[in-house]
Amino acid sequence: MIFKMDITKWLILIGVLFIIIGIVNKFAPWMINWFGKLPGDVHSDRGNVKIFFPITSMLLISFILSMIIRIINKYF
Repeated sequence: MIFKMDITKWLILIGVLFIIIGIVNKFAPWMINWFGKLPGDVHSDRGNVKIFFPITSMLLISFILSMIIRIINKYF
């Protein structure tokens, strides 16, 4: 188990993180505009069908979140 918190605290934490991400996106969009534009992200436009798979971006985010959780678990 990562933390011993109940679900309400997790939901509040996730909500606060979404608010922070929204504020950063509003006032400093250059910090978030890289998502989906890395080499390895798949884009396909054919007529009315658009397909988008942010493979590299999601791997990078997964790695960063894993490192943050590991550091938090190690020191707390």
